[in-house]
Amino acid sequence: MTAFDAVALDELRLRRSWKWAEYPPDVLPAWVAEMDVPLAEPIRTALRAAVDLGDLGYADPGELPAAFADFAASRLGWTVDPEQVRVVPDVMVGVAEILRTSTAPDDRVVVNPPVYPPFFHTVAEVGRPIVEVPLADTQTGWELDLDGLEEAFRAGTRVYLLCSPHNPTGTVWRRGDLERVAELAARYGVLVLADEIHAPLTLAGARHVPFLTVADAAAEHGVALTSASKAWNLAGLKCAVAVTSSDPMRAALDRLPDAVRYRAGNLGVLAAVAAFRDGGAWLDALLAHLDRNRRLLADLLAGSLPEVGYRPPEASFLAWLDCTALGLGDDPAEAFRTRGRVALTRGLDFGGQGAGFTRLNIGTSAALLTEAVRRMAASRNQ
Repeated sequence: MTAFDAVALDELRLRRSWKWAEYPPDVLPAWVAEMDVPLAEPIRTALRAAVDLGDLGYADPGELPAAFADFAASRLGWTVDPEQVRVVPDVMVGVAEILRTSTAPDDRVVVNPPVYPPFFHTVAEVGRPIVEVPLADTQTGWELDLDGLEEAFRAGTRVYLLCSPHNPTGTVWRRGDLERVAELAARYGVLVLADEIHAPLTLAGARHVPFLTVADAAAEHGVALTSASKAWNLAGLKCAVAVTSSDPMRAALDRLPDAVRYRAGNLGVLAAVAAFRDGGAWLDALLAHLDRNRRLLADLLAGSLPEVGYRPPEASFLAWLDCTALGLGDDPAEAFRTRGRVALTRGLDFGGQGAGFTRLNIGTSAALLTEAVRRMAASRNQ
């Protein structure tokens, strides 16, 4: 048994995070993107040292830009200039602040639903119109609608919010598609904000391509935003990075308010440095565990819920499930929670294309994943 399978439900229920506080104890939470995993020891050591020192003041970027650059080179094949790495509180705060400083109120932002719900919320928060270019659901998997993107860009969209790897489908975009996005961005003068937070969680058989590396046009028109928070389960520590690879995009980040970096947490910075520098072995073990869990889920669904459509994710710990054949309506997550006492994320939160879908978190033990599917199956029979 691995450390990731040894986590006990009674200990998890002692956690006070949103995942464990939202529902009563008889509901098994398998929803928000937070894993049920032990903390990586290098991160635990760094945090304990900081607490022992009383090092709880305002965040300074410190070693984080260099640590991320080293990680990007060794794990992602991406040469990053530490001078072009900026600390932000989290990816979506970075997106919001860039939209505020680099766009006008009537500048449209395109997204590809079904997509991470805060994409919708953040664009609305800063008062920019949103344009939807849905993903194409093909026989071979989810794909970017490149023709639809070109149409939106030609019609005057100023920003493209790209989710890469994609949440909730777990798709890792191919280099050719990203090259096409870069070419279109250059042709129509579109700023590409690439949310690459799930990139460290790319699973066996796929290879993440950092957007800024695909072409000079990508570097000239793109900003990448990422964090250690998903891969090492650190979301509550509030630390991410915005990365550029060109003078124009670096100048765009220079327009961010100075206060943005102070809104990151000092413990988040220290934890991220430890993760990027010393968390590789733990991450490798996690990736192997998630690979097993995505295959386990396929077996569990085949045995208990064969009507559910499931494409194993190429990255991350999130499974996008087509439950339309179960006859549970547009929001099957409600039936799973009220009847089966298991909480999943409702598909409608990812856009209208999520009707009949739900998102299941597989970043847990094999036993709890098995229990989640058992409860889902039980809800169908009530």
